[in-house]
Amino acid sequence: MSLPLLKLGAVLSTMAMISNWMSQTLPSLVGLNTTRLSTPDTLTQISPKEGWQVYSSAQDPDGRCICTVVAPEQNLCSRDAKSRQLRQLLEKVQNMSQSIEVLNLRTQRDFQYVLKMETQMKGLKAKFRQIEDDRKTLMTKHFQELKEKMDELLPLIPVLEQYKTDAKLIIQFKEEIRNLSAVLTGIQEEIGAYDYEELHQRVLSLETRLRDCMKKLTCGKLMKITGPVTVKTSGTRFGAWMTDPLASEKNNRVWYMDSYTNNKIVREYKSIADFVSGAESRTYNLPFKWAGTNHVVYNGSLYFNKYQSNIIIKYSFDMGRVLAQRSLEYAGFHNVYPYTWGGFSDIDLMADEIGLWAVYATNQNAGNIVISQLNKDTLEVMKSWSTGYPKRSAGESFMICGTLYVTNSHLTGAKVYYSYSTKTSTYEYTDIPFHNQYFHISMLDYNARDRALYAWNNGHQVLFNVTLFHIIKTEDDT
Repeated sequence: MSLPLLKLGAVLSTMAMISNWMSQTLPSLVGLNTTRLSTPDTLTQISPKEGWQVYSSAQDPDGRCICTVVAPEQNLCSRDAKSRQLRQLLEKVQNMSQSIEVLNLRTQRDFQYVLKMETQMKGLKAKFRQIEDDRKTLMTKHFQELKEKMDELLPLIPVLEQYKTDAKLIIQFKEEIRNLSAVLTGIQEEIGAYDYEELHQRVLSLETRLRDCMKKLTCGKLMKITGPVTVKTSGTRFGAWMTDPLASEKNNRVWYMDSYTNNKIVREYKSIADFVSGAESRTYNLPFKWAGTNHVVYNGSLYFNKYQSNIIIKYSFDMGRVLAQRSLEYAGFHNVYPYTWGGFSDIDLMADEIGLWAVYATNQNAGNIVISQLNKDTLEVMKSWSTGYPKRSAGESFMICGTLYVTNSHLTGAKVYYSYSTKTSTYEYTDIPFHNQYFHISMLDYNARDRALYAWNNGHQVLFNVTLFHIIKTEDDT
């Protein structure tokens, strides 16, 4: 029970006790103890001349104690003992009336306090109910987040299993090197114990195997895309920028081609730092306008699609002239089979660890993507693969180790949705998200040297890092 309710009970109990005391004590104080009630409901009528009459009731409609005393007729001039007792009694009654009034005020105040507390308790009850509901909602949300994280980790299980196998192979290499080192140490101590030529061949064989292992590490399956890193903000919403994947480590030239049409100017920068600062080293005025933004620089030459045609041009930066041009047979052009964003992106030229590629669509393949491997010198089609993915439903695409990866959109929420392996001629649907920071991608190409994706993101030149899953094969696997 709350404190205000205890107070209210104490007040009512006190008032009842006072009322009982007054009804029993007042007559005896003034000599009226011989007066008695005939029934519980009525009082014996006593003449005012004979003595006092006392009437009492427990409460009035407001809950207050009522006490009424009627004095007998007397001589106003008398000074007897009963007069003194009467005065004393009147003073006590007045004091008691004042005390009862004070108690009444306190009772009213406590009653208001109780009402206020009742309202607050109802509010607290509602808040506790809301907290309980919120707790259930948060638990559901946290459970869903944990489930999503577990779903992200599941694809890594086969990767870890493969890494265990790779680790065993590397341990074997280490053991062979340790054994050869021990042999060489022994030779230094005892010349002639081993045939030098045989030992030399073993060292060369191990070196070759290690180099082959490193070469195999350059290729892998795409697992994750992170970033982007914004390198620069310049140009229009559409364009292309690139470096040469076959250039030496000291050659870090950057080429910049703004817009997707009505332009022939290519800007060159000696390094990424010069590109960021805007310090051009050279400009090239191409003999033809280009179409789209899907150009590529490969082994010192620019490959691009000639405007309003399906002709591919090879232009040498060092010589400043066209070295080759060839029509890509049956390839759609001029927004017949573009990517989802349009922009004459019908023919996409790209390069990876294997070579030079063209990605396009034809009527013969019902508008679905065709992949062709090109001869980098003559531009002849060496081999083609027909996929079942509609070119107009693709946001962008890029090649890594002979596998084409296709995004499902060029807008926010885009992800790598489809892949096609030219090695096995098979496809699979994937789910590799990436952050489209500036909401519109009009160019996305892989650079094998940098292990990065170059992108033109709504007037921003950005880089994405890629994570590849490498499989090291032993001689028994080949």
